[in-house]
Amino acid sequence: MSGSLFTQDARTKARNAAERRFRTYGLGAIILALLALVWLLISIFSAGLPAFRQTFITFPVKLEESVIDKAGNRDPAAMAKVTTVGYGKLLATALEAEIAAKGIDLAGVPPKEITDLISQESAATLRNMVLADPALIGTTVQFRAIASGRIDGYYKGRVTMESAALDKNTSPEKLRLADNLKAAGLLATSFNLGFLTMPDASDKRPEAAGLGIAIAGSFMMMVVVLVLSLPIGVAASIYLEEFAPKNWFTDLIEVNIANLAAVPSIVYGILGLAIFINFAGLPQSAPIVGGLVLTLMTLPRIIIPTRAALKAVPPSIRDAALGVGASRLQTVFHHVLPLAMPGILTGMIIGLAQALGETAPLLLIGMVAFVRDFPGGLFDPAAALPVQVYNWTQRGDPGFVERASGAIIVLLIFLIIMNTAAIILRRKFERRW
Repeated sequence: MSGSLFTQDARTKARNAAERRFRTYGLGAIILALLALVWLLISIFSAGLPAFRQTFITFPVKLEESVIDKAGNRDPAAMAKVTTVGYGKLLATALEAEIAAKGIDLAGVPPKEITDLISQESAATLRNMVLADPALIGTTVQFRAIASGRIDGYYKGRVTMESAALDKNTSPEKLRLADNLKAAGLLATSFNLGFLTMPDASDKRPEAAGLGIAIAGSFMMMVVVLVLSLPIGVAASIYLEEFAPKNWFTDLIEVNIANLAAVPSIVYGILGLAIFINFAGLPQSAPIVGGLVLTLMTLPRIIIPTRAALKAVPPSIRDAALGVGASRLQTVFHHVLPLAMPGILTGMIIGLAQALGETAPLLLIGMVAFVRDFPGGLFDPAAALPVQVYNWTQRGDPGFVERASGAIIVLLIFLIIMNTAAIILRRKFERRW
C-alpha cells in the first residue's frame, strides 16, 4: 500500500478544501441574500409606516343654516349646490374662533392663513357628512380635520423649520402655531384608517390620499381571476394529463403552455388592449378587463403546477381504481384529484399572488387613470394596488412617496397572507399513500 487510510494525501486534501470552499460560498450567498432582504424591508417599513399615522386638528364647527341651507327646506338638491368653498369658510371661522377662545398664540400667522394648517380635503369631508345627515344643520359638531401635508410632514420628520423657510406652502410661523395647537390639545397624531379606506387625492393633497379604491379594484380583479382561471386551468390540466392522447398535437400544446408561462407580462397587456378594449369594446380601467388580462397571464402558471401535482399521484392508485371497476372519470375525480389537491391549491394561490403584484399589463389597459369614486361593479373604473404604488412614485410631493411605501407594505401583507394560506391548505389536504 502506498499510504494509510487514516492519512490524507494531497488529492484528498484538495477535495476536502474544495468542499469547504463550496460550503463557504453557499453560506455567503445565503447571508448576502438575507442581508439584502433585511435592508429592503427596513427601507420599506421605515419609509412606509408613517403613512399609517396621520395628524388631525379637532375643533367644534357650527353648521350655519344660513350657509348650508338658506331656504331651510332641507332639499338635498339645493344643499348639494353648496360647494366646498362654503364649507371651507365655516371651517375657517370655527378654527379661528376656537383659537381665540383658548387664547392660543398665533405665532405671527395672519388670521386669513390659519386654514392653511388644514387639508383642502376637510371641506369636502364636512360637506359629505352634512349631505349624509341633514339633521346636523344648525348644530355644533366636533369635527376632526386632516392637517395639511406640510404640518403632517413636520410631525413625521419630513419638514423642518429650515425647510419650511424655503417652502412656499408653509412657513416656520405656521409650524410654531401647529405646536401651540398641539400644546392646547387641538392637534394630535393618531392611526390613519383613512389610508386604507379613502380614495386617491390630487397632487396638492397627499395627506388625503388613500388605498380604498385600489384595494377594491384589486379584490374585484382577483375574484375574476379566481372564477375563470381555476376551473379552466384545472380542467385543461386534467384533460392533458389524464385523457389526451400522447401525440405531436398535445406535445405542441405542452410546449406552448411552457412558453406562455415565460412570456413577459407586458405582452399580455398588449394582448388585452387589442382584444378586450379595441375589439370587444370593454371600458378601460375596469376590473373586468384587468381580471381577464390577469387570467390569461395566470392560466399557464396554474396549469403547470396542477399537471405536476396530478403526475405525482402514483400510477398504482389509478390501476387499483380501474381494477375494481371504476371508470376513467371516476378514477380521476374520486381518487387522483383529491390526492393532487394540495399541489393544485398551492399552485393556484401562488398564481393569484403573482397576479396581484403585476403592474405592466394593467398600465396598458388604462388602470393608471385617476379614479375618485368607488367602483359599483366590474365595469366601473377602478385602480389596483401595484398601479397605485407606481402612480404615487411619479408625483413630486414627499407625502406621496410615503404613501407609496405604505401601499407596498399593504401589498406585502396580502402576499404573505396568500402564501401562508397556500402552506396551510397544503398541509391540511395533504394525504400519504
